[in-house]
Amino acid sequence: MAKILLLTDYSSGYSRDLLRGLVRYSKEVGSWSLQRMPLYYSLMHGERGVLEYAKRWKADAIVAKLSEVNIDLLKELNIPVVVQNYESRHQNVSNLTGDYFNTGAMAAKFFLNRGYHNFAFYGFKDAIWSRERLDGYKQEIEKHRNHLYTLENNKNKEEWSYNHTILGNWLMELPKPIALFACDDYYALQVSETCNLYNIAIPDDIAILGVDNDELLCNLSDPSLSSIVLDVENGGYRVGKLLHQLIDKKIMTPSNIVIDPLRIECRGSTEKYLITDKYIQQVIQYIEKNYANAISVKDILKEVPLSRRVLEKKFKEEANITIYQYIQNCRIDCFSRLLMTSESSLLDAAYLSGFDNYKNVSRVFKKYKKLSPVEYRKKYKSK
Repeated sequence: MAKILLLTDYSSGYSRDLLRGLVRYSKEVGSWSLQRMPLYYSLMHGERGVLEYAKRWKADAIVAKLSEVNIDLLKELNIPVVVQNYESRHQNVSNLTGDYFNTGAMAAKFFLNRGYHNFAFYGFKDAIWSRERLDGYKQEIEKHRNHLYTLENNKNKEEWSYNHTILGNWLMELPKPIALFACDDYYALQVSETCNLYNIAIPDDIAILGVDNDELLCNLSDPSLSSIVLDVENGGYRVGKLLHQLIDKKIMTPSNIVIDPLRIECRGSTEKYLITDKYIQQVIQYIEKNYANAISVKDILKEVPLSRRVLEKKFKEEANITIYQYIQNCRIDCFSRLLMTSESSLLDAAYLSGFDNYKNVSRVFKKYKKLSPVEYRKKYKSK
């Protein structure tokens, strides 16, 4: 029986989803014991005490969070260790990490498609997941020559504590309206709370997007917070599979597990398009209601008193993409969501998303997602 010691957080939605995936794998193999170290133990006995605890329990592997344990000490145990990234990725050990850069890029594209020209980022300077999300967000924004305002906490303060006055003054000084991306849902909630204290309207003045889709935190906010959904539960499952291979010595070298961003769960904090032209607003509303039907630019022209040339020019100026690309984005988002969350066949999911030719949707989908629909469902569908 494999014994896995868990030295990680259990309070956040991310951590619970991670453990849910690990538990799912342990039940499949049927012979694992998962043990949480008591929260008080490291405080009472220090890092060396953690090491002795692992030895006494005879752990076969460890899942650890780097902010809570000295990884160099754990190496003395000579057992497989997977570490959840914090300040940096650790060398010569398996990292549970993420595609943080593309998570930031996803946030930027989301806001750009909503017509924003002012952007802000609020994060935590000493965490790799925050720094790289900022990098991806910034790079995508700068492609369109827009300005980015940033505020980052550092480790001189408690990780999740914040100064309402500093944050509030920064938010007040930002140009409005503005799109704000927070490094995770905790930080997004701080922004929401501070906006409410300073009478800053969400989303009219500041639209807020977080990461992790922690439903409790997102729904504590008024209005509720939009958030980027990550493939965390499947990441936990893959941690279990990796540890199993390392314990059985089927593989001998550490490898990283990368958790991907999947989609954006839209709620009240981003419920606004900054589209100045009333006809383009009308077109976007029409597309979002009808993308599952066989609509074309010719159909859209019947809805507004514009020539095709003028419509296409204005749409590109306002939404940063073409009408055709916007329709395709809506359809691909719907199709990928159905692949992950429903039991619909591939043909039915394609039809419900507005595609009438499965061969065509398979080609288009692979261009957008770098995977075929079958591969995407296999990789990301929750079990």
